[in-house]
Amino acid sequence: MEAIELKDFSIFENLSPEELGTFSSVIKSVKVPAGGKLISEGDVGDSIYLLRSGQVEINQALTISMNKSDSDNREKAILKLSSDIRPLFGEMSLFHEGDRRTANVKALTDCTLAQIMKNDLFEICEAHPKIGYQVMKNLGGTLSGNLVKANQNVLKLTTAFSLILER
Repeated sequence: MEAIELKDFSIFENLSPEELGTFSSVIKSVKVPAGGKLISEGDVGDSIYLLRSGQVEINQALTISMNKSDSDNREKAILKLSSDIRPLFGEMSLFHEGDRRTANVKALTDCTLAQIMKNDLFEICEAHPKIGYQVMKNLGGTLSGNLVKANQNVLKLTTAFSLILER
């Protein structure tokens, strides 16, 4: 993956072409056909993905399993992402206790992604503190932005439930 293309992703914002080049040897290209599942909620998360081309849908299970004999597999689409906005996903499992995936990701169209393994990312960040600081700062911004959106959605949902219950 070219350094020029990498700079378009928020995780690499404010890195020089030379600094971006440190990631070239650890990036793996992944192709997923339309309808293919890239990430499954609950699986071990050992990498981050950059969507280079195509569209994906992020969804989560609607229910919590109460016992082993009852299972309900309904899912709710949370977000659709297109490569034109240069999204990344899988970042939650980089820092989440237990390193588990928090959602499912399914390809809506044929997709090409760049995959960076967690260990490779952290090794580069440790070996190059200036790069590591910037990457972690960028990831922190992404995570906090996602948290703000999640909080807003929870507030909307609880408000809707309150209004329904008042009737």
